[in-house]
Amino acid sequence: MSAGDLYLYNTLSHEKEPVTETDVGLYVCGVTPYDTSHLGHAFTYTAFDVLVRYLRFIGRRVTYVQNVTDIDDDILLRAASRGVGWKELGDREYASFRENMAALNNLPPDVAPRATEHIPEMLRIIEVLLRKGLVYERQGSVYFEVREYADFGKLSRLPYAAQLEVANERGNFPADPLKRDPLDFVLWQAKKAGEPSWSSPWGEGRPGWHIECSGMSMKYLGDTVTVHGGGEDLVFPHHDGEIAQSENYTGKPFARYWMHTGMVYCGEHKMSKSLGNMVFVADLLGSWSPDAVRLYLLSHHYRQPWDHPKDAGVPTVDLAASLTGAFATAGAATSEDIAGCGGPFLGAMADDLNTPAALAELRKLAESGDPAARRAARALGEQVLGLSFGA
Repeated sequence: MSAGDLYLYNTLSHEKEPVTETDVGLYVCGVTPYDTSHLGHAFTYTAFDVLVRYLRFIGRRVTYVQNVTDIDDDILLRAASRGVGWKELGDREYASFRENMAALNNLPPDVAPRATEHIPEMLRIIEVLLRKGLVYERQGSVYFEVREYADFGKLSRLPYAAQLEVANERGNFPADPLKRDPLDFVLWQAKKAGEPSWSSPWGEGRPGWHIECSGMSMKYLGDTVTVHGGGEDLVFPHHDGEIAQSENYTGKPFARYWMHTGMVYCGEHKMSKSLGNMVFVADLLGSWSPDAVRLYLLSHHYRQPWDHPKDAGVPTVDLAASLTGAFATAGAATSEDIAGCGGPFLGAMADDLNTPAALAELRKLAESGDPAARRAARALGEQVLGLSFGA
């Protein structure tokens, strides 16, 4: 692998595959803004930020779409418990999330669509699937019938029993008396008392989780997305649900490459709001520099699950300081500097965004004493890894 290449591990094929497209449409499942951003969020969105930066560095044109799931059971429950409006809560928490991502030097997405602003796109998909006989309506709710789609679960490769177990852990309601099968998932949910709702051919209600991303991704990136990503916990049921809806709607592959980040644990369990074992991004940035936190995140390969103990610090503080010092007097890099010195760094990035190996190469260049190497390292660190070096 060499500069200008990119091989990504595709969750669908379980293999590293070359990304050959010049124009890359990237859709990353965004946050459900009902609480403060934690380290797991930072890990996922920094990984995709580096993907965008690297692709643009090697000359690809990227359209980066990261949605906002601004209507969801969690938002409604949290808003009710706090006595605030659901939209007020979502707007406030999303603004906080964007501030945290900007503080980490993550680029904003090109498009940040909100689910509540794309109801018509979702309704069109549901209506087509209804005509094809893949979904059914009962008492104002519409469900996808998983047994009508032979390839359901092809991304996760889980057997039915495991699918049901995982889905139940992630918001499925198997005892819903309106379902034909406990694993059938809702595309449109009939209005419940006190909840916000939108008009549909089946009555007032709101969209299901999976249909939101199908509607938004295809609106901005077309029938087939180049790279679709998110955390590993979204593989099932969310991304398998998206595939089922979208591919039956269009008759085309929904995504060319599926990219998933590993989970960040805090103790024995993945970092999550429901468990309360979160390390908040704002707290880390209050104690350590953005570069130190970013280097910490990038010291783990994006597919690697890892653990951050609740009260642990950031072990990359010294590295951030040494790199800042090494590049304090480095001037602007030329294309010759990067071509002559940056090969191993770019080779590591081409190999499934191997940021730990790329960081090792960055340190070698910084410590080499060669002015051209330092200039190249600073440019690569800034442009590809999103580091600021004290700027």
